[in-house]
Amino acid sequence: MYPPGLQLRQTREKLGLTYRDVEKSSLEIAVKRGRSEFILHISRLADIENRNVAPNLYKLYSLSVIYHLNVSEISSWYEAPFQQAFQDGASFPSPCTHLSEFLKPVPKTCIDANKIADLGGTGLLPTLPLGRAESPGFEDGARGRYRYGYIGLSDRRMTPLLRPGSMVLVDTLIKQIEETEWKSEYDRPMYFVELRESYRCGWFYKCRTQLIMQPHTLSHCPPESWRMPDEAELVGKVVGVVTYLNEPWTAGTATVRAERQHLSGKDS
Repeated sequence: MYPPGLQLRQTREKLGLTYRDVEKSSLEIAVKRGRSEFILHISRLADIENRNVAPNLYKLYSLSVIYHLNVSEISSWYEAPFQQAFQDGASFPSPCTHLSEFLKPVPKTCIDANKIADLGGTGLLPTLPLGRAESPGFEDGARGRYRYGYIGLSDRRMTPLLRPGSMVLVDTLIKQIEETEWKSEYDRPMYFVELRESYRCGWFYKCRTQLIMQPHTLSHCPPESWRMPDEAELVGKVVGVVTYLNEPWTAGTATVRAERQHLSGKDS
């Protein structure tokens, strides 16, 4: 793998741009955005190319615009793979349920097949973790209709049906609580709901303008209610579930901690 500075220089030369051309273009970006940090002075550009100095956030943006490169691609040259942020997120789960937007697809060559793309909190994920795309209903082509939800580590309202860390597939075309017959807890419809500052996933029923959540009996959590649409909005119906029989996010904790200590010592 070539050094990042060399790759940037080769890209610039293929485009037929000189240092002066890049500086001039970055000045226009700085004027348009109203921040001088976007400027790529010739001396700084030389440091980036010849000394492998990492560009800051603003200069990274200018480089991606001027060179017509994806920001994630440039960052991967500096071993900061933003496109793998959700895979690595499995090591840092959060307790809260949340929603996320889809990321634009990245080349498969940038994805480590051995990593899991989980977010820590309960919510909707931007993309599907690797290894789960083979599950029925989790195809890439369904992204326009479905979203992926994550059950936060502190969210035990639907335990044991939805254990903390589980993933759900949400059909966003279903925007009404269905009054259907169900014979067991496995048949009872579950929904994903967005609140003002959090999310809920589980059993719901509607009484006039009140949306009421009924947690699983074994969770020992009390029912909750909100006014619709002022306090709660239905994201969609849960149509698929992927759960764990253990807690994979705790695996390798000691190894990660040792590596952090090693990096801290090296930085000092």
